[in-house]
Amino acid sequence: MDVAIDRPSAGRVVLRPTGKVDAESASDLRAQLQTITLENPEIVIVDLSEVDFLDSSGLSALVSGLKGLRISGGELRLSGPRPQALTALRLTMLHRVFPIFDDVEAALRGG
Repeated sequence: MDVAIDRPSAGRVVLRPTGKVDAESASDLRAQLQTITLENPEIVIVDLSEVDFLDSSGLSALVSGLKGLRISGGELRLSGPRPQALTALRLTMLHRVFPIFDDVEAALRGG
């Protein structure tokens, strides 16, 4: 898994992981989210549109990022999940926890 990071405007960060977010790579995503949380962003968007597979380790990394951002007063949003990732989010009821948007632009707007 690779993670590209964009900063489209002040206080907003977009992470774009690609490939599988699983037991082997989830720690990298978790570390990226922890590092970004130290910057105190208002909004962090994880763009899942290029994630082929998301397992429980990947979900755990997202939840960890969400908790860290909430503590610092920020928000974590998800965008563009593919069907497998969306199914994983729904099966774990995390689709009720994370704001999920169709694409990054909608996530940046907040609706």
